[in-house]
Parts: sequence; structure tokens; C-alpha cells
Amino acid sequence: MGTVYISTDGAFIGKTDERLRVRAHKETLLDVPLIKVDGVVALGRATVSPDALKELLERHIPLSFMTRTGRFLGRLEPELNKNIFVRAAQWKAAGETPRSIHIVRSFIRGKLKNYRTALMRARREGIAPIEPGITRLEQAIAPINRTQTIDSLRGLEGAGSAAYFTHFTHLIRNKNFTFTTRNRRPPTAPINALLSFGYALLLHDIQGAINIVGFDPYLGYLHTQRYGRPSLALDLMEEFRPLVVDAMVLAAINRKALTPKDFENEPVSHAVSLTDAGRHTFLRLYEQKKQSKFKHPVMGRQCTYQEAFEIQARLLAKYLMSETEQYPPLVLK
Repeated sequence: MGTVYISTDGAFIGKTDERLRVRAHKETLLDVPLIKVDGVVALGRATVSPDALKELLERHIPLSFMTRTGRFLGRLEPELNKNIFVRAAQWKAAGETPRSIHIVRSFIRGKLKNYRTALMRARREGIAPIEPGITRLEQAIAPINRTQTIDSLRGLEGAGSAAYFTHFTHLIRNKNFTFTTRNRRPPTAPINALLSFGYALLLHDIQGAINIVGFDPYLGYLHTQRYGRPSLALDLMEEFRPLVVDAMVLAAINRKALTPKDFENEPVSHAVSLTDAGRHTFLRLYEQKKQSKFKHPVMGRQCTYQEAFEIQARLLAKYLMSETEQYPPLVLK
């Protein structure tokens, strides 16, 4: 099954024998074997029984709490992985070290190359105004290997991302939706609402993967340290943003799986969010995307994106522990 998403307000998450059971309004919404569950995400108000909490912790199943719009509130984690050697190597590389600079280069290169692939695919489909965006992305990618400081690398990442989102509107073929600029906190347009929601779900999955491998999620390299910020999870998710969330959002809009009726406006904040029906559709599409398969360019075998989260985390650990000479970001063509 993968991740269980609970979006019904007032839901009660309990455990019966070896099964996770979710009830609301005297009805059973979900009854699934715990062995099939990789994670639980509660969106909105939910109550969790002590037995269910204990079982999730013992099975190393993370439980995240978010608002109905996807804003992250908190996370219940099982005991930290006992592999202290991974964390020691992670901390040793912290700061402006050769290893951290290599890692940041790799994260940014992976993200920007996947952005470029998305625009090049649109160019093959005959979208004329896309060429300037490809050129700007290539100009941001070209100096990555020669750039010696993390702040300068962040500048290249910002320039490449700006080029991509400037031309993101050309990837939308559904005339009922438009995109002008990326904004959040709160998102004030449907596309931005979908991207923000998707990135919040992706962060949950990436953080789960790096916890399995044994990392400290709060010590990153590209993202600066900040109290309570899972910087390493944000680092690793960069290469997955265009592959998982952006691709899924564009497919949902262009294939009309989501329509303007699936969105609503908050009267006070003017934030745009999904309706209950729209949220159910989005969660289903996100889970389908995570379970879709592709050939991993490094491993040379078929895997799902869900599996790739952990694969990339393990490749990062191997590099930090000097078992490989470089960290290869996930770049797909």
C-alpha cells in the first residue's frame, strides 16, 4: 500500500490485532494490514490511540501531522537508526568542506538537469517560447563543477529555478489554469497550491528514507541549519521535485484529473486549497506516481520512486563514508 493518508476531520486512528483501522462518524474508512504500511500522514484533525502509536513506533512507521492544506505540523519518529557511523561522516563533512561542496554541486546539478529535461520535452512537442528557458538553465548548469563556494552554488540554483518557473506556464495545456510565478505561505493560485501540497508530502517521504539510512535529518549542506528545519531532507528532495511532484501536478492538470471545481478560496487569507474531493484525487495521484517504475541509471534495474528515495539516501551515505568517489544525483531523461 505504501503511505496511508487520512484527510477526514475527526478521524480516529486505531489498531486491531495486526491491522491499522481508521474510523470516523461511526464508519470504518480504512482497515489494512500494518505490514503493508510504510508511513501515515494525518491531514487535519485526527486522534491516534495509544496502542496504534506504540505499534507504529515498534514497526518504525513514521506518523506526520499536516494541516488540510499540507502545511507540516510535526512528526512522530521511531528510535533513531543505530548507525552512528553514518551520522559521524555526515557531521564531519559539515561546513565549507570539499565533501559538502561536492554534495551541493550534485544536488543542484540533479535538480537543474531534471528541470532542463522537462523543458526539452516540451520543446519536442513544439512549444516555441520554451527555448530561452533551456538556454538559461544550461547557463546555470555549466559552471557548477567550477564553482567553489556553497553560496555561489545557491546562486546558480536560484537562477536555474527562476528560469524554469518563468517558463512553467508553457507546460500547462489546460486553458482553465494559468501560472505566473511561484508563491507560497500561503499559495494564492491553484497550481501553487498543488506544488506546495506535493512538496510537503514529498518531504515526509524523503525524511522517512534518510531516517532509515541513519542520517540526522536536521544537518544539511545546501539548506542552512535552522531550528526545527529538516535541512538534509530538503537537500535530498531537490532532485525529486521535478521528477515526482512537478510531473504529477502537470499530468493531473493537463489530463483534467483536477478541475477548477476542486479548489476553494480561504476568505481571510485568500489562500487557495483543494476541496475534500480534490484532496482525495491528489493523494491518489501522488501515491500512484510514487509507485510508478523506472530504470535507475546507477543501479541499472527497475525501481519505484518510493524505493529511489532510499536508494539515493544510501548512495549519499556511501559517498560520505568514502565507499564511493562521488554522489550521483538521480537524473532521468
